[in-house]
Amino acid sequence: MVKEKATPYEVQTLSSPSAAALFLKNFLGERDRECMVAIHLDLKRKINSVEIVSIGTLNSAPAHPREVFKGAILANAATIILGHNHPSGDPTPSKEDIELTRRMVEAGRILGIEVVDHIILGDDGWVSLREKQLV
Repeated sequence: MVKEKATPYEVQTLSSPSAAALFLKNFLGERDRECMVAIHLDLKRKINSVEIVSIGTLNSAPAHPREVFKGAILANAATIILGHNHPSGDPTPSKEDIELTRRMVEAGRILGIEVVDHIILGDDGWVSLREKQLV
């Protein structure tokens, strides 16, 4: 793996949930299926890399910790931000979203890679599971 000096992303530092949501909205665009994304960050919250870890169906994008953290380990990430879209337009987290987030937080704790947030995108807004105290 080669580390580039500059990343091709306009936003290079994600220091707030709103910055992460904007980045994810631009990255994912208008997808018709749920997509789970992992943003790999260094210690200063600068983006190392971004990876789509799961492309699902209309209402789910199953992801396993092994897929989520493989890229993070290879990118030498200190932290990650998870994000996915809800094609229905409603960014309200489902029970499955909350359970998946808790599972990823626990896996990250074991690996030493903190899950900083999980952002869910909808048509007219977004939800930060960190802000809702679900992370």
